[in-house]
Amino acid sequence: MEPWFLRLREYFPAKEMKSEQHMKTLFEKKSDAYKLDESQNHTLVYFEKPDFLFIDYILVNSTSRGSGLGSKIIEKVKNKNKPIVLEVDPITPEDPESAKRVRFYQKQNFRKAPSIEYVRKHPVTGEKSVMDIFYWTPADTSEEWVLEKMMEAYEEVHAFDNEAFYGIEPQPATQVLQLAEARHQQQVK
Repeated sequence: MEPWFLRLREYFPAKEMKSEQHMKTLFEKKSDAYKLDESQNHTLVYFEKPDFLFIDYILVNSTSRGSGLGSKIIEKVKNKNKPIVLEVDPITPEDPESAKRVRFYQKQNFRKAPSIEYVRKHPVTGEKSVMDIFYWTPADTSEEWVLEKMMEAYEEVHAFDNEAFYGIEPQPATQVLQLAEARHQQQVK
């Protein structure tokens, strides 16, 4: 196993992880867009398109947290001068780190997109994963635009070759990511 993958797997819950082969294939087949930036103190995996950037994973090793390294990494990504979208675990009492992660992104001027709901069933564990969507942008943008870009990232990264890696068809992006209002209207029907 690659050291970067081991670090990610040790920190992130299984319901948020892709397989190592899935990630390696993304690095190979989408090398112009899916990228790894790492050092002994951090791991950053992101998907970059001409008009936005999706942070798939960002991890600062525990010994380097609080040193400003995370802020430097985010600043480096912001210097690309394009909107950034990402998924963040909602704050829960079961995971005290969740509040720290949200505060970190808020300090970096990321905003939560409260109208976007992200509910996904992991292709391996079958666990339901509910995430909040956060974004940063150098110019004003709508949450509908953020939703569109998150759907694009989901299709090109999370759902990429799911059948080959996990033996199941991925959930459609329109089922995983929706405006809260639209999801609630479907549940009422």
